[in-house]
Amino acid sequence: MSNAAQILMIAGGVLTLAIAFTYMIPSAMHVERTAIIDANPAEVIAMAASTEGFQRIKLYASTDPNQKITPFDPASGVGSGFHFDGKDGKGSQTVAAVSADQVTYAIDLGAMGKPTQTIVVAAAPDGTKVTWSMDTDMGMNPIARVFGLFMDRMMGATFARGLQNMAEAA
Repeated sequence: MSNAAQILMIAGGVLTLAIAFTYMIPSAMHVERTAIIDANPAEVIAMAASTEGFQRIKLYASTDPNQKITPFDPASGVGSGFHFDGKDGKGSQTVAAVSADQVTYAIDLGAMGKPTQTIVVAAAPDGTKVTWSMDTDMGMNPIARVFGLFMDRMMGATFARGLQNMAEAA
């Protein structure tokens, strides 16, 4: 066997192991951040469940001030939401469920996936404890699974900024 053939066999083996390793990474990803906001729970839910209120949170405005937002009806509650188009991608966010202590969003990022985000509120001594989380399945794509390893760092910072903006808007 020639040296070139041996090198190709070793490279193939390393590549096979690298791909096999990516399937050991969990496909389900969860990101969560929590803050205390000086507002009552009903105010936070009302803001989070309305397209206009959500825009006051300015989740991506600091990183993409040119992002285009196109709201769709209804203005608030289940079914309300908006389409977005910016430097980090395009898609839509729709309020999927609202209760006295939670708002759930269905996010559609096209080929990038369909994560679910949730804002949960609970009364706290100093205001309202707000927990913002996201759950998504990275599927069987090995590149997406590796990307998922960095999801907490990327989205966690976004949610922390969103909670801070929510506190300022409340």
